Amino acid sequence: MVIKYIFDRIFSLILLVVLSPVLLVIFILHKIKMPKGKFVYRQVRIGKGGKPFRIFKMRTMADNSEVEGSVTPSDDPRVLPFGRWLRESKVDTFLELINILIGDMSFVGPRPDVPGYADKLEGDDRKILEMRPGLTGPASIKYRHEDVILAQQDDPNKYNDDVIWPDKVKINLEYYENWSVWLDVSMLWKTIFG
Repeated sequence: MVIKYIFDRIFSLILLVVLSPVLLVIFILHKIKMPKGKFVYRQVRIGKGGKPFRIFKMRTMADNSEVEGSVTPSDDPRVLPFGRWLRESKVDTFLELINILIGDMSFVGPRPDVPGYADKLEGDDRKILEMRPGLTGPASIKYRHEDVILAQQDDPNKYNDDVIWPDKVKINLEYYENWSVWLDVSMLWKTIFG
């Protein structure tokens, strides 16, 4: 895991430098397309050891419409058109490289939940909290289009709580128990090219 930690910090710094011109262009477009409100949105998530941290993301919704702890279906009216593109392309997650650089997150691991979900973990499932949350991971890959799945449900929050979240816990526990460098490499490959 030490190798993973060192790789995360070095590679996130390299990517932030390489992507800085892209981030500048996105910032300018964001200000043009979504002039009201901030570019950076910070939300409390639960990290390693169950400790809260603030995740960096690009704001995708109308100003002051982000709701802590809610799921976001693909047809959510709070998401602005440019914000929808940011979400679909996953560009809104680029700023999470900052979280990786400062050690809150890893490139691969369970996605960090909003407060309230980690408290529901029991028994062996709590092993998931021994890992740094990831930018991507096996559950993220399976639910790559989670927002579309949620949009098809009568009650997206209930479906998330009853179906998606328990399945993610199972997938993340399997990842924890079978972790290897090569597994992380395959997760990154599937994320980029899958």
